[in-house]
Amino acid sequence: MGRVVLVISPRLPAGLLSAQAWDLVRSGPVYARAESAQTRALRAAGVDVMIVDTPPDGGVWLTETEPEDGAEVVHGSWDPPGARLLDVVAVIDQLASPGGDPWKLQQTHQSLARYLLEEAYEAVDAIDAEDYAALREELGDVLLQVVLHARLATDWDVDDVAGDLTDKMVRRNPHVFGDADVHDVDEITAQWERIKAAEKSRDSVLDGIAWGQPALALAAKVLARTRRAGLDVALPGGDGLGETLLRAAAAGGEEAEGALRRAVLDYAERVRAAERTR
Repeated sequence: MGRVVLVISPRLPAGLLSAQAWDLVRSGPVYARAESAQTRALRAAGVDVMIVDTPPDGGVWLTETEPEDGAEVVHGSWDPPGARLLDVVAVIDQLASPGGDPWKLQQTHQSLARYLLEEAYEAVDAIDAEDYAALREELGDVLLQVVLHARLATDWDVDDVAGDLTDKMVRRNPHVFGDADVHDVDEITAQWERIKAAEKSRDSVLDGIAWGQPALALAAKVLARTRRAGLDVALPGGDGLGETLLRAAAAGGEEAEGALRRAVLDYAERVRAAERTR
């Protein structure tokens, strides 16, 4: 037979090939440019794999990349959705390991905290600008922070993070993964909050609030939690700046942060316009 290029995914377990791929490697000579987990798996299954520098005219050429010539191509395995996340984990692992990047080797969860916030804010900027190409890049930077924090941990790793998230999503969405007969969005939100409260066993409606978030967003969150709990707690009546801002947040509801942000951005545009005309 002429040369057949067998393209395989490097992100799947070695030996996990399609039935057509296994028929190919068992029917003719198999060649590869370098040793790999895949060549070792094939040899363990009784397939003779020869390492050569140049693809021969016949046989099966084992590769992880699409060929540029007109050879017959068979895909022995394909990347599943999310497979490139494995590349991210591998790259960050190398960067944060001995012999990797000196800067990353010096980092701690505490030193990286501000970058996590900065990258999240930059992603929000891209959303506000409706610049979705920029959002793609910024989300990558957020992902970098997540994977790097997981790499620095000593008692857990990125698989624990992903596993916890998966379990949480399944538990809190029984209308999708279970038999809960809930369809209305408000009912789904209430169901989420009930399940979350049962999981956390919290003593206060304010437990679990991120106290380090911007003050106006924090005020809106505290006020919203208080209202949902049916608590009648009077707002402060003083004339100080803080008391005034808290009352403004109460009037603006959960959109207070966004409303102020839009007003600031509008004012910033007016500043730029003034700069251009002076």
